[in-house]
Amino acid sequence: MKKRKVLIVDDSAFMRKLVKSFLSSSPSLEVIGFARNGQDAIEKVKEYQPDVITMDVEMPKMNGLKALKVIMEEYPIPTVMLSSTTDEGTENTMKAFEIGAIDFVAKPSGTISLDLDKIKDELIDKVENASKVQISKIIKHYGHKANQFENKTNMPPIVEKWNKEKLICIGTSTGGPRALQEVLTVLPSSINAPILIVQHMPAGFTKSLAQRLNTISSIEVKEAESGEIIKKGIAYLAPGGYHLTVEETMEGLKVVLDNIKPSRNGHRPSVDILFESVSKLLNVQKIAVVMTGMGSDGTKGLVKLKQKGDSKVIAESKETSIVYGMPKAAIEANVVDHVEKLGNIAHSVMKYMP
Repeated sequence: MKKRKVLIVDDSAFMRKLVKSFLSSSPSLEVIGFARNGQDAIEKVKEYQPDVITMDVEMPKMNGLKALKVIMEEYPIPTVMLSSTTDEGTENTMKAFEIGAIDFVAKPSGTISLDLDKIKDELIDKVENASKVQISKIIKHYGHKANQFENKTNMPPIVEKWNKEKLICIGTSTGGPRALQEVLTVLPSSINAPILIVQHMPAGFTKSLAQRLNTISSIEVKEAESGEIIKKGIAYLAPGGYHLTVEETMEGLKVVLDNIKPSRNGHRPSVDILFESVSKLLNVQKIAVVMTGMGSDGTKGLVKLKQKGDSKVIAESKETSIVYGMPKAAIEANVVDHVEKLGNIAHSVMKYMP
């Protein structure tokens, strides 16, 4: 098997050495070079032509975000960011997704993490996965203005009317921040349903993602809070480290967050747990969406949803999925009603809105 070539970009010699030792233990990866800052990274990309890059965010001369922007515009290459868990670090990670980063790994203890071995397996997995992403799927420029979609006449006609209240549920993983941006910015503020979202992401980063999506969407996007009653026109993002479920109460559907229940499919939050939770709701019709991501999280939950007979399922197509794992698993399980390109998913959802 031909090894994928990796360029490591970090201003710390210690971190470069440590990341190299981790990635070199993978039989599918070969570290071919280093860069000490963003400007150096741009030059080394031209010289080495790597298959994948690991990019530190905070560096002198030119930081990781500025370098990433140039690389995505001129020599697009799948990139995994190494980010700190500070407020600034999480915000910069969201900016990196907008520019074109495929994924990120959170450093456990700051810029120079002596305990980086805690995330060794995660780093290897994410770099291996990113190295397989097709260059054609790296979108260099995106970021819609949400208000241009406010006119509902832009939406296709309703093809099927349901009589009950509606609930939209979305599950995604690798490539999800970009996909969520593409979908949520198209939905009008008048949408007649709440939206529940699970994006595989660690604690701290989901709040920044929700805030960023909120600033560019017509609907309100927020991190879900335990005990709140969900409302139409609001998207609730599961906090990192918590499973998101809902239960029926006299006041309406209530958010229940759980950081005790073990991870499912290696994730907390888990898409399966969200979908299984909403499958139990009796007086709500569900529109479930599964988008780009590794693995099969969400498929078992979709099976339970479809058994109830009151759900429609939309899966992102192979053509636009950064990673086709989660949509593929759902399609192969025969629980999907519509397969759509990313740009059509919001329109497909709106077909079921009154």
